[in-house]
Amino acid sequence: MTSVIKTASVNGIDGFIVDAECYSAGNFPKFSLVGLPDAAVREAYERIKAAVKSSGIEFPQTTVTVNLAPADRLKQGTAFDVAIMLAILKSTVLSTSDTNGKCFIGELSLSGNIRGVNGVLPMCIAARDAGIKEIFVPSDNVKEAAVVEGIDVYGVENVNQLIAHLTGLLRIERTPCGSRDILSTVSENIPDMSEVKGQENVKQALEIAAAGMHNVLLVGPPGTGKSMLAKRLPGILPKMSFEEALETSRIQSVCGMLGKDRALVTERPFRSPHHTISTAGLIGGGKFPVPGEISLAHNGVLFLDELAEFKKDATDALRQPIEDGKAEITRVNGRMSFPSKFMLVCAMNPCKCGYYGSTEKKCTCSPAARSAYLAKISGPLLDRMDIQIEVSRIPYDTLKDRTPSEKSAVIRARVEKARERMMKRYAGTGIFANGQLTPAMIREYCVTDKQADEVLKAAFERLGLSARGYDRILKLAKTIADINECDVINSKHVAQAIGYRSLDRKYWINY
Repeated sequence: MTSVIKTASVNGIDGFIVDAECYSAGNFPKFSLVGLPDAAVREAYERIKAAVKSSGIEFPQTTVTVNLAPADRLKQGTAFDVAIMLAILKSTVLSTSDTNGKCFIGELSLSGNIRGVNGVLPMCIAARDAGIKEIFVPSDNVKEAAVVEGIDVYGVENVNQLIAHLTGLLRIERTPCGSRDILSTVSENIPDMSEVKGQENVKQALEIAAAGMHNVLLVGPPGTGKSMLAKRLPGILPKMSFEEALETSRIQSVCGMLGKDRALVTERPFRSPHHTISTAGLIGGGKFPVPGEISLAHNGVLFLDELAEFKKDATDALRQPIEDGKAEITRVNGRMSFPSKFMLVCAMNPCKCGYYGSTEKKCTCSPAARSAYLAKISGPLLDRMDIQIEVSRIPYDTLKDRTPSEKSAVIRARVEKARERMMKRYAGTGIFANGQLTPAMIREYCVTDKQADEVLKAAFERLGLSARGYDRILKLAKTIADINECDVINSKHVAQAIGYRSLDRKYWINY
């Protein structure tokens, strides 16, 4: 007897449908599993046999061959357990049950419970796109699966419950589709910008960066508030759209970071890896590639504190994902692409001791030591930093002042107003902010007046800007214009944008 049960798996962050094909015959108990299974999939038979017997169901004593099709794609993980079990049981207790148009996902415990698995959200999307009408997932994954519209989702706790539903003895209630209203909530756990004393020029720069999703480099002595400012950046970022939340949630679902109590990622990610992280940990990779920190920061912020302490090959590997908005990982087992449209925020000291250029304390580093320290940051990476700003020491009187600073909610309102202009302008293009503009779109949307052109020309020749630097100044100037509700970029917008690109001339000019 041959039976086929639909299940699903993931490749990168994209789901695909898998057919669990089962052929059973004879009276000799033997099991074979084919279709490029990994070690976890090959162990499924022992889990299935124990789960079925623990549930009080007779296990077929026949020769069973299971093929996971398409057979030329690698199958990983334990999400196939339930589907393989049902395919085997189609010859006995489920012989009259209708499993057409249904997809089954889940790992089996030896006691017969169904455990949650990673990647249910992209699997559910793949099932819906394949025309499947019903999907059965572990109860721990039901919230994320229910976000997907156009498919009926059922949460299952154990084998007995699932078998009873399929044989008509029990009815599992369909889980209602998740509401998009959860995106309207704002977390109260994000530190507020009002807690930062002074640094008004840096706050303004971060506001511009947040509005246009521009990359930022903060340079200054220790204790000036660089990390403190960066960690408060999520509080002024605009709320996520449903499309952004869904794409970010797919990545976290594959990595097992959603949890059973969350349907979607409702806040923009803020990732702050330690400087000892490997290139694969930052970009993504491994024998079977998984997303790295840049993909976990998709649609959010990647904060690299103490930038010069990171391995140079790791920071240089950021260059291509910054430009392309995705990380391409190629291995013997295949090629995968992970989305990585993130806002890069970096903080660093100007030298090893931290006081080069300071008027308050003398630098103890030798010129050679300073050059070696700053040389850890490559020129091409610096060229991709739209805003380079110095964070100075805060005067005592400013620290002592009890006057409340501007709250994050007030800044966020201005940022969202500017972002609304951008989203309206770029509707239907897949672009949400000026920082994501392609060269062709820059020519179309970043319109400058005559005086702005003259200022740009002078800056291009005086600063020796690259073509990329020129484009990034235009994108930054466009964001400044949007904040000021101007449709055309004028000379003031350009001058301010150029001012944010001059810090590298102070510290990196000599190497």
